[in-house]
Order: sequence, then C-alpha cells, then structure tokens
Amino acid sequence: MKKILLIALAWIITTDLLAQDNPSSSSTTPGYPPKDKKTAKRERINNLMKMEEEGDLIFNKHGLFGIKLATDGYGIFYERGKFKTNSRTVLLQFELNEKKNPKDHKVATGYFNGYSFNSVVIGKLNNFYQFKASIGQQHLIGGKGNKNGVAVTALYTGGLSLGILKPYLYDVATPANSDERLKYPEIIDSGYTQGITGAAGFTVGWSQVQFRPGLNAKTALRFDYGRFNQSITAIETGISGEYYFGDVPMIYLVPNKHFFFNAYVTIMFGKRK
Repeated sequence: MKKILLIALAWIITTDLLAQDNPSSSSTTPGYPPKDKKTAKRERINNLMKMEEEGDLIFNKHGLFGIKLATDGYGIFYERGKFKTNSRTVLLQFELNEKKNPKDHKVATGYFNGYSFNSVVIGKLNNFYQFKASIGQQHLIGGKGNKNGVAVTALYTGGLSLGILKPYLYDVATPANSDERLKYPEIIDSGYTQGITGAAGFTVGWSQVQFRPGLNAKTALRFDYGRFNQSITAIETGISGEYYFGDVPMIYLVPNKHFFFNAYVTIMFGKRK
C-alpha cells in the first residue's frame, strides 16, 4: 500500500513540474488568460515572414481583383485559383472590358460663350463591351527566395467571350429647334451633322444592344512582389486575342473586324488561403 501511495505521489509531483516547465500549456488551460492581441499578431507575422523566406506556397486557393489596361481598351478582372501543386495552379478568370478603335478620337462640341462643355467621337457607331470567362493554368518559374523577392509565374488561358454592341447616340439640335437623338449614318442622311451638341451618354441605348459570341485566349507573365506569401500584389503583362462570330461595327466607314489582338498590363491584388 505504501508503494502505491509513493508511486502516486511521485506521478503527481512529476506532472506538476512538467506543467510548470511548459509555459505554453498555461495559455490553453482554463483559468489562464489568453495571449494578448499584440503577441498573437506578432507571432502570425513572424510565421508569415518565415514562410516568405522559405519561398513555399502552402495554400489551397487564391482570389484576386485587377485593373486592366490594354492597347485597345481597358477593363476590370477577377480570378479564382486552385493550387494543385506548389508550382501549378488551375485558374478561373472573368473580365469585363471596353474595346476602343484606333480612330476613336473625341472632338469638342456644344460651345457656350466660347467654351466647350461636351465632346463626341465623330462617326462612332457602337460602344463595344466584352465579357470573358476563361480557364487555364499558372506555372511557377521562380519563387521569391526571401521576403523582398519577386515570384515569377507563366500562365495561359482560353475560353468564351460575349461581345456587346451598344449604339452610340448623338444629341442633335435640328433646324426646327427640336432636340433629337440620332446615330450614324442617320445624321448624315438627315443633314444634321452641324447640329451635334453632344453624346447621349452611357445609360442610353441599352434597349438596342446586339450580341456577338466569340472565343478568347491569352498568355502572360505575372510578377508577384507582395510582402507575404499570404497576400498577392502583382503585375501581369501579356498578349491576348479574341475572335467573334459576326461583324463588330465600331466606326463609320472603317472596315468591321472579327479578330482582335492586343497587349496588356494588369495590376492585381488578392489573398491566398
């Protein structure tokens, strides 16, 4: 009986000493105060910096937004990525862009006391918007190596496009002192080209839109210079092409196009999880 008591006493003393030597156990034991927010934040940042220095991307997915500037327009961009390996990611991308024709130049109109208060694109037939949905892959070329480095990836995507043609309408003052909204070539046929006072605006003409289905593809390089691997701050530069199954009339007397090719730069921000 004494031996049993001695063994039990020794076990209790040993357990108590081990608990005292392990300060981390006190933070998880009921009755002890949790770590303060500053300490937790500091530990999280240290862990992120360690991951950054090691150059590993131990994540499952990412999401990011971007602003795109192209040689023939501009747009906004959203992407979801699913990590398959540390160096390969499957991408799902969505874009909404407006395309511009090289002859799309604004001129001043609507003068009042010698000052212009409006501008129009003479001869413009339609605003051309495009919605793109595509899928592809991204491959890691070089990791950051340290927290101040830049990760370089190569990517390619392909998918479907939907072109949207919205009529470009002009506000016209007619000889009868009435205001009308006309488009080319109606303005020429009516002889009201000298009465243009401005453009009708973005909200006008949506009841007359036409759609053009198409295909798209692109290839690019992405440079991620975010401070931590958990966050994405990147610049993507590449080339893309779209083909539409139908004419895309944009400027009067300018040949219509089916195929569009451009170079672009996208600035993007996001997070990995």
